[in-house]
Amino acid sequence: MNPSPYLALPADGYTTQWSTWQGDGVEQFTIIWENEGWTASGTVGRERVQYVVRLNASWQVRQFLLFRDLDEPDLWLATDGTARWGEMNGAHRPDLDGCYDLDLACTPFTQTLPIRRLPLHVGHTADIIVASIDVETLQVEPEHQRYTRLDTHRWAFTHLSSGWSQEFDVDKFGLPLDYPTLFHRIS
Repeated sequence: MNPSPYLALPADGYTTQWSTWQGDGVEQFTIIWENEGWTASGTVGRERVQYVVRLNASWQVRQFLLFRDLDEPDLWLATDGTARWGEMNGAHRPDLDGCYDLDLACTPFTQTLPIRRLPLHVGHTADIIVASIDVETLQVEPEHQRYTRLDTHRWAFTHLSSGWSQEFDVDKFGLPLDYPTLFHRIS
């Protein structure tokens, strides 16, 4: 059972949009229930990429696909649910072991993954390691992050190696609303 205080998303899907803070790009985002899990997909205008994240019912990442300029994925990663990652060609990525979530800087959606997965109460903090993906170079590296639940729908995110921190609010599903200086929700 998911301990999340957020509402379950509608099984027939949910769609929203985010704009970059400067207004120079829009992301179309959809999440649907299929094959006993969630499939989240986004088309990010400014970076001209599409991504697909497949999740199990308890919001654990199972697969990640990134499309830039090819019909086939430019990057395709999978995890076995125990934070052991590999590329779809079968190559194990031991450098990513311990990463349950992923971070894709061009979308606020990936903030939802630890928010929905971690059973944090207001005032509690969790330090996690995520697989951070660079859409330009396709480089994937482990990154240390901190999530602090400030209120029912307010969170603080900290990038631990740089010290950069940001507070943001989420909706009733745990999806980010405005993410100051980076994104704001437009629908």
